[in-house]
Amino acid sequence: MNIHEYQAKQVLKGFGAPVASGVAITSASEAEAAARQLPGPLYVVKSQIHAGGRGKGKFKELGTDAKGGVRLAKSVEEAVAHATEMLGNTLVTAQTGDAGKQVNRLYIEDGADIARELYCSLLVDRSVGRVAFVVSTEGGMDIEAVAHDTPEKIITVAIDPAAGVTDADVAKISDAYGLDGAAREDAKSLFPALYKAFTDKDMALLEVNPLIVMTDGHLRVLDAKVSFDGNALFRHDDMKALRDETEEDAKEIEASAWDLAYVALDGNIGCMVNGAGLAMATMDIIKLYGKEPANFCDVGGGASKEKVAAAFKIITADPAVQGILVNIFGGIMRCDVIAEGVVAAVKEVGLKVPLVVRLEGTNVDLGKRILNESGLAITAADDLDDAAQKIVAAVK
Repeated sequence: MNIHEYQAKQVLKGFGAPVASGVAITSASEAEAAARQLPGPLYVVKSQIHAGGRGKGKFKELGTDAKGGVRLAKSVEEAVAHATEMLGNTLVTAQTGDAGKQVNRLYIEDGADIARELYCSLLVDRSVGRVAFVVSTEGGMDIEAVAHDTPEKIITVAIDPAAGVTDADVAKISDAYGLDGAAREDAKSLFPALYKAFTDKDMALLEVNPLIVMTDGHLRVLDAKVSFDGNALFRHDDMKALRDETEEDAKEIEASAWDLAYVALDGNIGCMVNGAGLAMATMDIIKLYGKEPANFCDVGGGASKEKVAAAFKIITADPAVQGILVNIFGGIMRCDVIAEGVVAAVKEVGLKVPLVVRLEGTNVDLGKRILNESGLAITAADDLDDAAQKIVAAVK
């Protein structure tokens, strides 16, 4: 689960991280009052969408010469003008795709005098089985580009979970940044605070880009991106309350209600599979034969008939889907349960696109018989390769 920048900063502030004062708004009429709450005279008006690259993004409605989704304002009046222009319009960034995202929230924040921009993130480093800091002096930039072009500028510091962030860890991170004076002193409290926030709230990613050294020598979290481990949200009702469903795909929201692992993609062949590995292999082979998957959908190992039917309905609700491939290897999941769910869903919502089903494993003969006797236009496949070729050919 992702949250907005302003929410992430409030969470980090609760752990003692230094953040600027700011006010979130949802209408232009709130902009003047929000700006007047801040010290000024410099303000930053920030689009709040779940996508990166906001500063370099462009608003669809405002043309290619329009300013981006993060703007400086040198007066309250200029902040109001920016808010009026940005709210309700569609921001297109490198991460949103051409469709963009409508800006329904802004964060008006007090400006900062920046001396240096740094990159800092925390994530689970699976190569060592620990939470790690990933740091670089190249803040404010696309970290993937830094990793590709100058990997030597990225330093990873893995944290011993038994010891937490030690003085030695702080010194190593500070040395990587070249911090001294007030900034080095601030680091002694900031990096342990970020680690505590990450572990206490079961975050999957905490990214501060940029972490700045201000002209007065102190550190400040200038931007913050936070994602939570969805499997741990049951422990954090306060974090669940921050969820903004308007930023999520409606199909993914429906899927989460059924505890389905579903991710919407850009292709036109819907996939319903059991098991993440098999789902990825299914998507790969669809691409091999020249088409693109419309989704990742793992119904899991113990799905009920109702859950399977729900998954099928979610897939068919996508107007981009021109064909559906059901690929089930029955171990814990029984093939007859899958067949019953598919038949029930098709009878309820209809079948307007080609459907290819490959079943193998537990109760496979019964599952095939249910499909064959359903009277529905379902194409059977012998194996995954056969299934992929048949669905691609049907869509073509």
